[in-house]
Amino acid sequence: MTQTATFELTCPLWKRLFALLYDIVAVLAIVMVVGLICQLATRGMLITRLGHVHIAWWYQPLQGLVVAGYFLISWLRGGQTLGMRPWRIRVAAIDGGPLTLRQALLRVIAGSLPLLLLLLAPTFGLPVALWSVAAAWFVWFGVALLDRRRRAVHDWVAGSEVRRTG
Repeated sequence: MTQTATFELTCPLWKRLFALLYDIVAVLAIVMVVGLICQLATRGMLITRLGHVHIAWWYQPLQGLVVAGYFLISWLRGGQTLGMRPWRIRVAAIDGGPLTLRQALLRVIAGSLPLLLLLLAPTFGLPVALWSVAAAWFVWFGVALLDRRRRAVHDWVAGSEVRRTG
């Protein structure tokens, strides 16, 4: 395949971002269902207020694993999340084949690294932490505007790219 043909198969950044918006809706639904199940399992004691708000230590890691699982399963079973389907795009290895488990894991980990900036919240406040995460993701995806294959940081790390399907 020529370089021009490869470039034509890659997905423009705007399509990726719209697909991500669709996926945010799916992720919110998943998080809400998991939250409900956890509230029912703990008989309403998942989040308590004894002078200050206390969330069970296992709840946020569980939510992170469930959200990561959504992306991993989607990418490993056809290369598409729910948000990618209407935009006719899929994630693939650089050679066009399906992602390996290692690539999918690297992609999830690298894509979620900006979330570590939320740890700034206790020191600098929630607004600063949220703006820091937004700025990091702006850089993460902004790299795709400069890359010939339109790869974001997590694509570089995982050896993947987002391609058009139709």
